[in-house]
Amino acid sequence: MGNTFGQLFRVTTWGESHGGGVGAVVDGCPPRLKLTEADIQPELDRRRPGQSRLVTPRQETDRVQIVSGTFRGRTLGTPICLWVKNEDARPEAYSEMATKFRPSHADYTYFAKYGIRNWQGGGRSSARETVGRVAAGAIARKILHERYGVEILAYVKQIHHLAAAIKPETVRLKKVEANPVRCPDPEAARQMIALIERVRRSGDTVGGVVEAVVRGVPAGWGSPVFDKLEADLAKGMLSLPAAKGFEIGSGFAGTAMTGREHNDPFRARAGWVWTTSNHSGGIQGGISNGQPILFRVAFKPVATIMRPQLTVNEQLRNTTLTGRGRHDPCVLPRAVPIVEAMAALVLADHALRQRAQCG
Repeated sequence: MGNTFGQLFRVTTWGESHGGGVGAVVDGCPPRLKLTEADIQPELDRRRPGQSRLVTPRQETDRVQIVSGTFRGRTLGTPICLWVKNEDARPEAYSEMATKFRPSHADYTYFAKYGIRNWQGGGRSSARETVGRVAAGAIARKILHERYGVEILAYVKQIHHLAAAIKPETVRLKKVEANPVRCPDPEAARQMIALIERVRRSGDTVGGVVEAVVRGVPAGWGSPVFDKLEADLAKGMLSLPAAKGFEIGSGFAGTAMTGREHNDPFRARAGWVWTTSNHSGGIQGGISNGQPILFRVAFKPVATIMRPQLTVNEQLRNTTLTGRGRHDPCVLPRAVPIVEAMAALVLADHALRQRAQCG
């Protein structure tokens, strides 16, 4: 019922923001893959709160435990259960939200659907749910890297009106991780950091765009019609908290081009096919063409702001609400590893599906 993602590489996340913990169950992971907590923890460290002055100060170590599915450091081919304990939950900060709906948050819609909701930090709708995605994504990345040579790299492309100048063809992880905003353009990063700090002091929030490039995907992954590779990437990215837009390759900018300008001419070299441009973003007809996959995800400003807003309560009476608790003034820096994780989950699933159908 909406908590499981994938067909052959299947991930079910579980847990609430201020419950006992969060995590995921991974089913369909190939057996005999070397796997320990040390393979997963670095990605959770990139996602965790409290890592810089630009994000929520909630202090969580996010130490992952593999509860099942491995033996002597290798996967068994059985379900892998991943668990991360919640250590710094403070539900008292959300007491006013027990009866009032936060504007543009999931409070009202969850209540309208279920007739009950966990108001402590948003419960299941909190971005803390993504801990399970990142943990599962680390396993998917390991499969993709070791068995297929696939590299996934995301970075902050834009925050509010500030856009960075980045070459996806040459960008590297070291440059992305060189600053807390995870933007590989140093001058743009400096301005972005100043903007986030200014917005936080005013009690407001900002959104932006994360761009990702995937290198090493061979031609042939993906399926026609309903299971197109870009369609599954779009579903995965738009399932992320605060995600509001997805585009691949030229995206919306392609609408201002002619067919002659937009087409990616084919050439052959040393027994393989390549293109002289990449407006398609590495996917044509829903199937990878061997070029780097390039896409962008738009994230809205965080809904919880530290200013009075108009709202209603559970009795449908008009009232006001001022946000409290610990929240990110901008989700973009911590969204980077989450976008990478979702891309890994999509691509690992399609890699297994390609192998199952076509050998």
